[in-house]
Amino acid sequence: MTAVVEHVTGTRDQDFERLAAPYRGELYAHCYRMLGSAHDAEDLVQETYLRAWKGYDRFEGRSSLRTWLHRIATTACLTALERRGRRPLPTGLGGPTDSPEGALAERPELPWLEPLPDTLVGLGGSDGGTNDPGAVVTARESVRLALVAALQYLQPRQRAVLLLRDVLRFSAAETARVLDTSVPAVNSLLQRARAQLGRAAPDRESLPEPRSDQREILDRYVAAFESYDIGALTELFTAEAAFEMPPFATWVRGAEHIGRLVAAHCPAGAPGDLAMVPTSANGRPAFGMYLRAADGTHRAFGIHVLELSSGGVSRCSVFFDTALFRLFALPEALTRP
Repeated sequence: MTAVVEHVTGTRDQDFERLAAPYRGELYAHCYRMLGSAHDAEDLVQETYLRAWKGYDRFEGRSSLRTWLHRIATTACLTALERRGRRPLPTGLGGPTDSPEGALAERPELPWLEPLPDTLVGLGGSDGGTNDPGAVVTARESVRLALVAALQYLQPRQRAVLLLRDVLRFSAAETARVLDTSVPAVNSLLQRARAQLGRAAPDRESLPEPRSDQREILDRYVAAFESYDIGALTELFTAEAAFEMPPFATWVRGAEHIGRLVAAHCPAGAPGDLAMVPTSANGRPAFGMYLRAADGTHRAFGIHVLELSSGGVSRCSVFFDTALFRLFALPEALTRP
């Protein structure tokens, strides 16, 4: 009898893993959009799969497995948001400074928005894990830093409804089942969420087209930092580019101000002090930046996430949280000759 029970249990576990595993990246992205934190999303996805595994015997197929998993994940996220505040970016807290050389306003107590490694949500490859180019574009746009930051302004249930309906393309009836509410309530929440997001988020239709020479721009970006060439770096930014650095609330706008900020506050002082390792985040090019220590080792320093437009680099968000390097599968230190 024991052998029979173990066989049934093993078969059930195998079935659950086989059927649920394909949704992991989608669930991770959903939890990230809800919470604004890659670390919190990782924890909530683990919690979702644990709850789902424990309750798999009671899953009777009244909804799709995808809907059931998202119900568990969304419920977990809403519970987490009851005790967590909004995660902002510096550009969402106030205007840019006109004095780049001035003291930086550090706010370590704020729960800052975090970048999301593309590899964790199936966007790390050239095709984003799908053969549908349109689906790749949609997936990348749905995790843009600016959009996720704007989502943080919505009430949690409004946020959940908008993501389930407009990003995951659940029907109103499916969304109502996920949130244990009515279809009219879902439609009302969606209407309010869309209106508020329209005021807080950039107009997607007005987003500039990315540059066709992206690789050249990124190579020049790396070269400018690694050679500590402030002039070359300044030339890469657009006239209205934004440069922010959580946990510092201070941010600047414009190529000239960005150059002055880097020159005044970057701890590097000479060519070779910085090293850049390419990665990708939030559907955009990104770099792990390393600062050379006294022993010659380059140690983890920050994650750069870039937005490119037809005019150059239009936005750079630098996250000075070295705990992010693990999520990006980046080493804590580099040894260079």
